[in-house]
Amino acid sequence: MENILHRIEILTKNEGITITALERKIGASKGVLSRALNNNTDIQAKWVQSVVENYPLYSSEWLLLGKGPMLKTETERKIKVHRIHTPPYNEKNHEALVPLYNIDAAANLRTIFDNKQQNIIDTIRIPDLPKCDGAIYIRGDSMYPLLKSGDIVIYKEISDFDSLIFGEMYLIDFTINNDDFLVVKFVKRSNIAGHIQLVSYNIHHDPIDIPVQGCIRAMALIKASVRINTMM
Repeated sequence: MENILHRIEILTKNEGITITALERKIGASKGVLSRALNNNTDIQAKWVQSVVENYPLYSSEWLLLGKGPMLKTETERKIKVHRIHTPPYNEKNHEALVPLYNIDAAANLRTIFDNKQQNIIDTIRIPDLPKCDGAIYIRGDSMYPLLKSGDIVIYKEISDFDSLIFGEMYLIDFTINNDDFLVVKFVKRSNIAGHIQLVSYNIHHDPIDIPVQGCIRAMALIKASVRINTMM
């Protein structure tokens, strides 16, 4: 098992993330992998399986047996669709096309919500995608490597801020001190009354607390993301 742990460590270095970030990605408690590496002990098979599932571009044969190339080649997918939010009920939408909006032309998310027939670049159709209202390209590295600049996020508009699902990923359009922000963050409960906490996946970005009323212009629950790995 220590050989697998060594290869997991190589995977994190290749991804440019820490062991702690990997633990968070696969749903393991902090220290599950780092302690095993430091103590040269084994880990449960479910964590190895979770690594394989969360990093599909890496060869499972390489990870488990140390055989062959680290990255898949012929079987590598050119476009990766990642289901971010799994609803507790069946809300699949087999036929609808999701509009891809030009956020730069619209200026902000509120404008897109209020003018759904404008600023459309194209449409997206993905089999068994949950019901969604739209999609936009994102910028920045606060959610890297879960999301990276240039990825497309597909969202469901939220109108009632009192019914947020804490711990889920949201697209938030807000203003503070006359500065406008459009970010993708995990939304968690805040210790400050009337606020929510916005948490990045990238550990180099600190959490921030923002007031809900008078600050947030629009919010959307992120349902899925699309990443184009190569244009070839």
